[in-house]
Amino acid sequence: MTRATPDTITIRVPFHITKRGGRKEVQLPDGAPVQRRTDSTLIKALARAFRWKRMLESGEFATIAELAEREGIAPSYMTRVLRLTLLAPDTVESILEGRQGPEVTLRRLLQGFPVEWEGQRLRFFL
Repeated sequence: MTRATPDTITIRVPFHITKRGGRKEVQLPDGAPVQRRTDSTLIKALARAFRWKRMLESGEFATIAELAEREGIAPSYMTRVLRLTLLAPDTVESILEGRQGPEVTLRRLLQGFPVEWEGQRLRFFL
């Protein structure tokens, strides 16, 4: 903090702005205390993935293509979202509670992740 004039105080706070789930978010420097917020985009995708999985397993729809047509989305996108059902239970819990790291975004998860739960923990939470 410096004094520019007797009536003015200048405070400098190091941060940068990143996009997360379609929103802009302030990223504080390493070591700064951070309040976690849930990523509603990621939570919505998880809910869809588990709903679609349940619909496929129940026999309501025979194929992903059939379900994707009903939902009005591309089968390739549905397949990528359905992979979210392969996340470790503690990983899903962390996402729902907003405790996931800043690198855990829907965009990054849709690009792929290790199927093994331990590999997911190493990649996303250490």
